[in-house]
Amino acid sequence: MTTALRNYLTITGGYWAFTLTDGAIRMLVVLYFYQLGYSAFSVASLFLFYELFGMLTNLVGGYLASRLGLNVTLHVGMGLQIIALSLLTAPDTVLTVAYVMFAQALSGIAKDLNKMSAKTCVKTLVSKNADAQLFKWVAVLTGSKNTLKGVGFFLGAALLQCLGFRGALITLALFLAIALVITLYLLPSNLGKANVKPKFSQIFSQTAAINWLSAARFFLFGARDVWFVVALPVFLSGVLNWRFTDVGTFMALWVIGYGVVQASAPRLLKLDGNAPQGSTARNWSILLCLVPAIMALALTLGYPPQTTVIVGLAVFGIVFAINSAVHSYLILAYASDDKVAMNVGFYYMANAGGRLVGTLLSGWGYQQYGLTGCLWISTAFIAMAFCLSLPLANSQERVAP
Repeated sequence: MTTALRNYLTITGGYWAFTLTDGAIRMLVVLYFYQLGYSAFSVASLFLFYELFGMLTNLVGGYLASRLGLNVTLHVGMGLQIIALSLLTAPDTVLTVAYVMFAQALSGIAKDLNKMSAKTCVKTLVSKNADAQLFKWVAVLTGSKNTLKGVGFFLGAALLQCLGFRGALITLALFLAIALVITLYLLPSNLGKANVKPKFSQIFSQTAAINWLSAARFFLFGARDVWFVVALPVFLSGVLNWRFTDVGTFMALWVIGYGVVQASAPRLLKLDGNAPQGSTARNWSILLCLVPAIMALALTLGYPPQTTVIVGLAVFGIVFAINSAVHSYLILAYASDDKVAMNVGFYYMANAGGRLVGTLLSGWGYQQYGLTGCLWISTAFIAMAFCLSLPLANSQERVAP
């Protein structure tokens, strides 16, 4: 086994361990605090700092990784997640909204430090001009992460049932601590450290392609979360009268399927050993734009809502997963070698910003216009992502450092 492959497998394993805890802690917080009497929207508000601080972390995290090394930021993220899990083991009298939001802020920082570091590491492990291999490794890492996040939903619910809230948190913290020790031992200490120390003013990308792609990513993920995060579960529960367990299982299965498609994107695209281009992102965004628009029209025209939502969500998940895989490859292809951590951090800041805006609009849009309105907002967001993708170059047209 080559050193690069061993490091890739180590990073992937650590990312998997973190992702399981990330999915599990979300399900634990949702179920436990709903059980304590929190309303659905109060529970959703607990995650606002998770997204907001994740966005800020991506902005600064790339700068820190370039100066300190990806090994440091990767393991700081894992350590912060252990702290966040430990904080939630406090007695119920301590678990105020502010306290839980603080713990979720730490978890958001941890998640984006870990994600930025893991995905950036892949760029450092692949030989220059090995575009097809880079696309494959990124797709597998990202797709498997999303699959395991869905598994984490099941894990969180199962641990809550078997061990209780605090027992589940302690188990997850111990599991992640073991993973931290293993990856800390196996990964080289200088992984991803820039040869030239970047200035803080350079955290904002000065490369046009990365700026365009980041802007498109903002609207792409906003388009997903604007109807998936709040509007969809409330619609399934309040309009279709699904049980809470049915809603959770359905959404977990969607995330798992989404991850499987994302990991399979290199085979599904059938690029004959080549890598995606800027045109690939544009073409798939057009196809994605049609899905929420058709769903909104079907609901308006009175087609069966349950069939419309289930079929539409399945198609949306497939097309969105391929869009996301292409974007995840392009940012690494566009990133300059010595600033890759900063470029990726800036890009995922836009990703987190899109999720944050999408989450807020999902609650507001559903309250004002229902699921149909949220689907039209999603359509508009994807159209913006397409427009912002128009200047994207082919991935082979390397960005100057």
